[in-house]
Amino acid sequence: MTDKTCLSCKRRVMNDRGHVTFPCPSCTKYELVRCSQCRANAVKYQCPSCNFLGPN
Repeated sequence: MTDKTCLSCKRRVMNDRGHVTFPCPSCTKYELVRCSQCRANAVKYQCPSCNFLGPN
């Protein structure tokens, strides 16, 4: 089991019920993890693989 962290704020999301994990919409090579707080506040994130910047 890997310890998932939010791509934006670097917090662990293990007990965060509102977190999401999804492939990068641009390259699909990297798994993006977002915590519920960053999602609710629309905090920007950047894919380490292709530099895609979201949310749009």
